Amino acid sequence: MTKPLNKIFSLLFFLLCGTGSNFALAAEHADKILFNGFIYTMESDQPNVQAIALRDGKIMALGTSDDMRKLGGNTTEFIDLKGRMVMPGLNDGHSHPTEGALANLYSCKFEFTATTEDIAETLKSCVEKNPDALWIVGGRWDSSFFENNDIPSPRKWLDQYSGDKAVYFSDDSGHNGWANTKALELTGVTKDSKDPQGGKIMRDAKTGIPNGLLLEEAQTVLEKQLPDWTEAQYQAGVREMVRLANGFGLTGIKEAIARDPILKAYHDVDQAGGVTMHIAASISTPYGHREAPLDYERIEKLRDQYASKHVHTNFVKITNDGVPTVSRTAGMLTPYLPHKDFPDNFRGLIHVAEDILTQDIIELERRGFTVKIHTAGDRSVHEALNAIEKAHKATGRSDLRHELAHAELIAPDDLPRFKALNVVADLSPYIWHPSPIVQSIIDALGDRAKHIFPIRDFIESGAPVLAGSDWPSAVPSLNPWIGIEAMITRRDPYGKTPGVLWPEQAITLEQALKIFTIDGARALRLEAETGSLKVGKSADLIILNQNLFTIEPTDIAETIVEMTFFEGKVVHKAQAAQ
Repeated sequence: MTKPLNKIFSLLFFLLCGTGSNFALAAEHADKILFNGFIYTMESDQPNVQAIALRDGKIMALGTSDDMRKLGGNTTEFIDLKGRMVMPGLNDGHSHPTEGALANLYSCKFEFTATTEDIAETLKSCVEKNPDALWIVGGRWDSSFFENNDIPSPRKWLDQYSGDKAVYFSDDSGHNGWANTKALELTGVTKDSKDPQGGKIMRDAKTGIPNGLLLEEAQTVLEKQLPDWTEAQYQAGVREMVRLANGFGLTGIKEAIARDPILKAYHDVDQAGGVTMHIAASISTPYGHREAPLDYERIEKLRDQYASKHVHTNFVKITNDGVPTVSRTAGMLTPYLPHKDFPDNFRGLIHVAEDILTQDIIELERRGFTVKIHTAGDRSVHEALNAIEKAHKATGRSDLRHELAHAELIAPDDLPRFKALNVVADLSPYIWHPSPIVQSIIDALGDRAKHIFPIRDFIESGAPVLAGSDWPSAVPSLNPWIGIEAMITRRDPYGKTPGVLWPEQAITLEQALKIFTIDGARALRLEAETGSLKVGKSADLIILNQNLFTIEPTDIAETIVEMTFFEGKVVHKAQAAQ
């Protein structure tokens, strides 16, 4: 067959498939055929099939094992599923995955549950292993670590174990920092330093000397002076992130804060063929208190400069408040519980005034960007919805599906506004269960914090919903199966923290899988290409070691992805499946 005729027959095949047919007489054989399985498609007209045929990175056909096997030829790879479950690859809608991978590779890391003894031993080991380093950077300590441990001076406590090194550790939320004396000296944080408008330098009550704890923007001031990773390290971080993500069955991810070097690393690694997943990169904007509009020309330049085949850059991140833990930096409509370190009736922080936020969203909408806004407190959510509503009226468009990240605390009147404004409730990270960070929120807010992450209410209201890990904040890994189980049980999948968190908000397995597949693909603006198993879509799919529909919900977190396919190629194969 000549090449022109070959192309004509291929085009005819895909046109036939596009009319809704799931099986057609193919002019060419399939590259791979997976048969004899339970294939969950996320498509209502054909929710499950026995077999699927792949060709040229696309889904060629779906149907019975007998029908699909007819599409094979001498070069076709046949994979007998032996009854195993296949489903679309998962999408993490909110993560900082390259930051997490860099921390795994290069930082001084300890678990959220680390005790004082654990941290001391880890720090001493890091100092010993890095004799020539000026800085030791890592984390992450529990949000309530200093509520639960009597440490009068966090700064001096680190000094005991840091030798001649400057030490800086971030907390589990990623919004607060802990520094030793040398780190404060090197970055110019002194008794005379004023609190930044969007943050707080915690101080010794008697002397006024900084005690080493830096909340919200005070942390950012220090972090800007830390030594940066090299270009080679950033690229290594991207490759490690992709490896980890594929291993968990992720074929799509939304980078929640893509700083310039991360954008460049995504682009460069993708150009070199090292990105085996879809990446939506939310271009970062200045963190903390801001009284001027964004530099829209700069954002557009970054979008155009770093977009590539698998890296999509029509996204922007704005951080509008902090976190509702004991640091009390999320913007609230009603006050936090009283605390000696905060003024009476304290309601947290808002970084960007509503009028400036409105102006930003109007201009970003006009330029075609989807905006992810960090809104952890109910006041921050309320003001962001106000800004989006005004922007929609100014631009005449509501198609971009802006996202309110975290959105764990919602005023009752604001919940229906998500559907009305086509705003996505980005319910991340994977902490829909009792955990240390949830306890920290309860310690700061009282009983109202026992009603957070109203995911069922959002779904029943018709609001768009998204889920993400927020890794490395608050969770130990990118593992999406932890999140899926927690959404269904509202219990701790790790079994470390007893109890249940607002069980009335539990959802079904079908709902959870929809959120992690096609809804996640919509957040990447790629729902026409991925997120479900349909003829003509990208062959992004995973083989599981267990059928999620025949096991107990409490076993979902134990799921192992035996194989991950991206664009029809195997990009992960579990050791047991080798």
